[in-house]
Amino acid sequence: MIQSVDRAIRILLALQGERRLGIAELAVRLELPPSTVHGIVKTLAAHHLVVQDVGSNRYQLGPAVLRLGNVYLDTLELRSRAVPWSEELARRSGLAVRLAVLAGDEVVIILHQPRPDGSRQMPEIGIVIPAHASALGKALLGFLPTEADRILAESHRSMTGDTITDAGELRRQFASVARTGLAEEKDEAVLGESSVAAPIFGGHGTAIGAISVVLPTTDWPVSESVGDVLREAARNISRELGATRWPAQPG
Repeated sequence: MIQSVDRAIRILLALQGERRLGIAELAVRLELPPSTVHGIVKTLAAHHLVVQDVGSNRYQLGPAVLRLGNVYLDTLELRSRAVPWSEELARRSGLAVRLAVLAGDEVVIILHQPRPDGSRQMPEIGIVIPAHASALGKALLGFLPTEADRILAESHRSMTGDTITDAGELRRQFASVARTGLAEEKDEAVLGESSVAAPIFGGHGTAIGAISVVLPTTDWPVSESVGDVLREAARNISRELGATRWPAQPG
């Protein structure tokens, strides 16, 4: 591992989590001398990956990060293949649809299809959710046992009073996902919001993403017909990506 690159990435991740931080705050968080942090931050700023807030002199992520993110989305075959099926899933279910990939111990939303009822809804692309508190994350971890073991070995933060953090219960849920192809979460990430998700597989039979429908908890549980159209969408996207079966066996 190249130390300077690792430190630069840790600074970007710290700014992702806290939005704005000063040099002294970053130094404490990364356990590095302020002079070292200052030099790295100035280099990142020269490439517009971070910018300094004039009012507070703190630093935040810069516009180049957005450009990199847009390039990633534009070149991601999973996302491009999923767009029409996500639109169809939203239309048939009447619910919002999310598509996500696993990034460490979180899932990142790479596609958001709003509810088709015409209501005002915030775009969700780029939002991160702890994998253990997300139906999307559980759908992936049920078919990625190595990643599941890694995450189960860690401590799990509670997002709400309903977040499941017990490793034994999470392992039982992952096993259920492997049998049924569907994962659920009720009020675990956000109170009042629940979801059901299904894994998406690539050409080598590996789970590479997950798709979910999102609904108010007051409308929980989803109907059997919604579960069926969710499975159908996941199966169709997987087939377009070269998967020969859905669901595939856990790797």
